[in-house]
Amino acid sequence: MTVRIQVLGPVRAWRAGVEIDLGPAAQRAVLALLAVAGGQPLSRAELGDALWPGDRPASAANVIQTHVKRLRQLLEPDRPPRAASQILPRVGDGYALQMPADRLDLLRFRELVAAGNGAHRDGDHPRAAAVLGEALGLWARPMADVPLLDGHPKIAGLVGQRRTAALRYAESAIASRAAADALPHLEELASEDPLDEAVQAMLVRTLQAAGRRQQAFAVYRSVRRRLVDELGVDPGPTLAAAHAELLAEDARTATEPAVPVQATRVPAQLPPTVAHFIGRQAQLSELDDLLAHHHSAQAVVISAVAGTAGVGKTALAVHWAHRVADRFPDGQLYVNLRGYDPEHPMPAADALARFLAALGVPEREIPPELDERAARYRSELAGRRLLVLLDNASTVEQVRPLLPGRSSSAVLVTSRDSLGGLVAVDGAHRLHLDLLPPAEAYDLLRRLIGPRVDAEPAAAAMLADRCARLPLALRVAAELAAARGAASLADLAEELAERQRRLDVLDAGGDPRAAVATVFSWSLQQLPPDAARAFRLLGRHPGADADAYALAALADTDLARARAILGALARAHLVHATGAGRYGMHDLLRAYASQLAGDDAGAAGRLVDYYLGTAAVAMDRLYPAEAHRRPRVPQPRTPGPALPGADAARAWLDAERPTLVAIATHPATPPEHTVRLSTILFRYLDGGHYADALTVHGHAARVAERAGDRAGQGYALRGLGGAHMKMGRFRAATDHHERAVALFAAAGDPVGEAIALTGLGAVGQRTGSYGAAGDHHARAIALFQKAGDVAGEARALNNLAIIETLVGRHEAAVRHHEEAVALSQRAGDRSAEASALNNLGLVEQRLGRPHDAARHFAEALTLFRELGERSGQASVLDNLGFVSLRLDRPQEAARYFAQALTLFRELGEREGQAWVRNGLGEAALATGQPGEALDHHAAALAITADIGARDQQARAHAGLGRAHAAVGDLAEARRHYQEALTLYDDLESFEAAHVRAHLAALSSMIKASL
Repeated sequence: MTVRIQVLGPVRAWRAGVEIDLGPAAQRAVLALLAVAGGQPLSRAELGDALWPGDRPASAANVIQTHVKRLRQLLEPDRPPRAASQILPRVGDGYALQMPADRLDLLRFRELVAAGNGAHRDGDHPRAAAVLGEALGLWARPMADVPLLDGHPKIAGLVGQRRTAALRYAESAIASRAAADALPHLEELASEDPLDEAVQAMLVRTLQAAGRRQQAFAVYRSVRRRLVDELGVDPGPTLAAAHAELLAEDARTATEPAVPVQATRVPAQLPPTVAHFIGRQAQLSELDDLLAHHHSAQAVVISAVAGTAGVGKTALAVHWAHRVADRFPDGQLYVNLRGYDPEHPMPAADALARFLAALGVPEREIPPELDERAARYRSELAGRRLLVLLDNASTVEQVRPLLPGRSSSAVLVTSRDSLGGLVAVDGAHRLHLDLLPPAEAYDLLRRLIGPRVDAEPAAAAMLADRCARLPLALRVAAELAAARGAASLADLAEELAERQRRLDVLDAGGDPRAAVATVFSWSLQQLPPDAARAFRLLGRHPGADADAYALAALADTDLARARAILGALARAHLVHATGAGRYGMHDLLRAYASQLAGDDAGAAGRLVDYYLGTAAVAMDRLYPAEAHRRPRVPQPRTPGPALPGADAARAWLDAERPTLVAIATHPATPPEHTVRLSTILFRYLDGGHYADALTVHGHAARVAERAGDRAGQGYALRGLGGAHMKMGRFRAATDHHERAVALFAAAGDPVGEAIALTGLGAVGQRTGSYGAAGDHHARAIALFQKAGDVAGEARALNNLAIIETLVGRHEAAVRHHEEAVALSQRAGDRSAEASALNNLGLVEQRLGRPHDAARHFAEALTLFRELGERSGQASVLDNLGFVSLRLDRPQEAARYFAQALTLFRELGEREGQAWVRNGLGEAALATGQPGEALDHHAAALAITADIGARDQQARAHAGLGRAHAAVGDLAEARRHYQEALTLYDDLESFEAAHVRAHLAALSSMIKASL
């Protein structure tokens, strides 16, 4: 049977997937020591020295032999009597552990470290980072449950290997532009030994490379202060050099960024370059010259590439951007602003939200207002070198918020307009793009059509002229010529000329856009009737792209035919691929198609029905317990994706989210459908898509108010309140929830009223209004019970129990959490069940039942991981850290807190970061590191003071009081204790009694010192 052994962390073993009880600590220590030896034998004397560091008893050899015998029985129960052990063979006067690397975590760790070190020496930094990162992912405190091995030289050697691996990993991660990936390992290492200057210097360098320069400065200042205070020395050369590099960058960028970048993400958003790009050498050279000047002057360059529709502005911009992409190591941003879409141009605020998300800003931290988003965007770009391509802009106002501040990033703008304001005010360089020269137009046709062009040069030149030498028209005409291989180019050119005369589209000035429309109409005539109709209808699709299901809805056809039509349109260059199975349209083609489509209410209705119905199915797959609350919508008459499970449902929602937002806010969408879509998507958007939630729910609230739909407005306001609460904007959250409560009451919707009351109570909990929050939850419970809404009752009970915990009514909290678990299971709401289990564990640990608490946390963590809810996982990890502190395992607690902090940072949950920072401070103080505790609690205090989370603010003050007392600063300790006591008294929290005890003890210390 397969045996697997773990010694990183607690010593554990599994046989055939079932964990083995390895017996007492000394027996586990024998197995661990043999594992550390890496297959080399250890004598009984060596084992005895480790087990009995002082005088070995006379029976030591027999005891060791007994341990080995029992281990063999556990690991190889089917081994015949007297047969040699394959896992623990005897070697000389000792034993060895024979295990392959894939079944012993320590061997795997060493194997990966060796491979990573080799790649690092060879300069293959991406591979080194990948391999060393995998190795460090296996790391945990060796033999954590065998205290008698603490301090053993072999364990110290392992810790040294991990330190070296972490330093090399950071070097390779920096070289690979993935510095942020190394930070969790370095931060953990630095917290374990705050005076290790090499580690602290590498942490400073890595933070700098990750764009988190303010934090890098803070780390250096903290280490320097500790070195001076504790050792009486200044930083050594390694740490001083890291600080000098930081100062040098500071001089280059003039100031530290106002908002530190939390993660290094390298966006690569450029569309594929156009095939058979021809000519434009003068313009490409001009752009190259501008870029060279830009880097020497460290100034923003905006090249407003202007020209008529179809002249190739986007093709030129994208082609050049790909040529110079390697000069922008921090990535490329791209957005199609759709400035000439008469119905749905992209607002600058939406473009900023997309850019901020691409730059690594969590959605919770994307501000709601345009000016705030623009300021955050400029801060994120500070110190970075990115290329920003703003395509199809219509006005200066659409572009200006998307320009960086003083930055090394470059901006390229395409527009049909000359954008004179950018030139006059923002220092843009205008680059005008004219029609292709005759020779280049001829060359493009040769590449697209082939030898027929050289066989009929005069006809090819005439065809180019008929297309007004516009690249878009040339490509469409060339595809038609290729499809009609039997026709001569002369015949095709004459046919096009006849169509131009018949349609009478050329005006006296020879507008080149008229030629494009003529070529489009000519190409469209060659399509089957249903494909031509589908092309016209696609012009009315509000999203940036569409798939076969959307086209099937528009055209009222089956899926197979929709796919065939998209293929035909792509071959005719009337649509272009944007991703797997998805297609978009050039803005000129979209305008042409929309003009031909007219007002087809049936097609628009089918499309909205498709998206509404499929969204409802997806939400029912993801959140079945709340299906009864969502508005019922009819099954769409056209086909939709199967969405067999939660993963497929989430993938569809993620892919279609931009289109769903576009439909919810489109002027042609009926108000009732906008409100329904807002209500249907609430739980999905509330899971982290806050910028979109504000857009969708805000629009729904306005249209519902105009329509007099009180309940619909209430649900939209509930959505807005939830988004604001998650983003730490508690005043706005309170206002929206209060308005929702009043609207639901007026509309006679008790379930809606209960939902809004639950949201209002959740905000009250976070702002410390425990009494009012408890009242809100109690009212919600009564309304849910009356309506028979079991899922709602479970969530409200869970929230009420949290309030009871915070005010010290722990036994009542346990009863309500247990009832919430049972109700959640009955309703099939696994997310609510996980939340209730997590909170139940929190109460159990406050009641002094840490093992029960740990069991509930483990159950909750399993559920949250299965559901993919990272916020819930982070909360459980924070609670596991708390219970580890109560079990006097502060180092284990710190590891849990570090994992939780990583998740909360990724999610942008600032309140969660405050919880964990307070926990890390408490863990640091428990391990004798009051300086680290001061840093963590101060960080928590800064967050909580900003967002108004008063309970964690009080906890931060209490932690600062304990840390200041530990370093002998009794006056500061008393000040923070008094601040904490004021807050806890105001909150009516049971924690006030603990702080009073600390204050009394502190007073005694002060009297004794006088």
